[in-house]
Amino acid sequence: MMLKLAFRNIFRQHARTAITLGAIVFGVIGLILGGGFVRDIFFQLGEALIHSQSGHLQIVKTGYFTYGSRSPERFLITDTQSLKRELANFPEIKEVLERVNFTGLLNNGKTDWPIVADGVEPDGEARLGSFMQIVDGRQLTQKDHFGVTVGQGVAKALNLKAGDRVSLLVNTPEGALNSMELDIVGIFQSFSKDYDARFIRLALPAAHELLGSQGINSLVISLKQTADTQAVSKKLESILEREQYESRTWVQLNDFYGKTVALYEQQFGFLQLIILIMVLLSVANSVSMSIFERTGEFGTIMATGSRPVDVIKMLVTESALLGLIGSTAGVILGIAAALLISQIGIPMPPPPNANLGYMATIQLSATDIMISFSIGFVATTLACLWPGIRVTKLPVIEALRQNQI
Repeated sequence: MMLKLAFRNIFRQHARTAITLGAIVFGVIGLILGGGFVRDIFFQLGEALIHSQSGHLQIVKTGYFTYGSRSPERFLITDTQSLKRELANFPEIKEVLERVNFTGLLNNGKTDWPIVADGVEPDGEARLGSFMQIVDGRQLTQKDHFGVTVGQGVAKALNLKAGDRVSLLVNTPEGALNSMELDIVGIFQSFSKDYDARFIRLALPAAHELLGSQGINSLVISLKQTADTQAVSKKLESILEREQYESRTWVQLNDFYGKTVALYEQQFGFLQLIILIMVLLSVANSVSMSIFERTGEFGTIMATGSRPVDVIKMLVTESALLGLIGSTAGVILGIAAALLISQIGIPMPPPPNANLGYMATIQLSATDIMISFSIGFVATTLACLWPGIRVTKLPVIEALRQNQI
């Protein structure tokens, strides 16, 4: 009975109800679209880092991530086959790639440029590196024994183009100097400007010949689904001997990602708070006006024997019903808007310290939808409490006088 009465009451004032519902609907839509946009930033950034640089996980010798940048030759893995056999039992893993990392000087015949080189398995890296673009030339292949691809920043610094020949000078693990003539087969552009300004890639056999060593520094793991990263990381912890090997996830490998996520989460949390306050104030204003206009009605209800708490219950029921209708409509329209925007896409410029722009979408999440619905519903329900309490505290005689106005 109370629900039926509440439904009739909220639609007595069509214009005011429409304004209140509009505030709730737009608030919920704003939360869904804002949350989905931020979630898409996290997704796009993560996939760009995974598929241009780090892979999903990496296995290295213990201590490599702490000291390996100075002397990577001290942290070489020589028994890769036994590790690969163990990793073959993981159904989540798509591919395992070998990399060796070293530093050197790249010379174009006129000047030197300090670089960081990755010896890679070219065909596998081409499959993993879907976010790495070739801006000149082509991808490195397994047949390019003396081929190399260089970052766009390296190419710009040395005035290089595809087809040029360069000389790479390195220190071998034994401390000797060695050099190799290499042909530039392509120039790549990844997500990061810093990476493109220092990194080059050559085939693993060429790197081994140059270094005079058959070891590698890391096993790069590509997963079928990024969502399996943490599960696979826990499995690796259980099979790897801590004294010999350690593993890191792509989040741990990319410090920039963690800081970006923390920044945007704080910003979106503040945005949620602003929208909550705006919905609360908008709804409270409309609900307050409606309640004070009905002061005489409430006086009559209390004069016939109803308690103030009964009036409060009726107002809470009305506001909850209003919040339910508005939040449900907001969720439906928000999902529809998100799908429409995702179909069209939002062209985005390159983020800070990045080279590539991207097409943003709205990533729908059950969590974001539930939070948006809850904020709309709770804000509307709470909006009636303060004006309702004020009205019920009026003496019944004074409340009844409002019927004569």
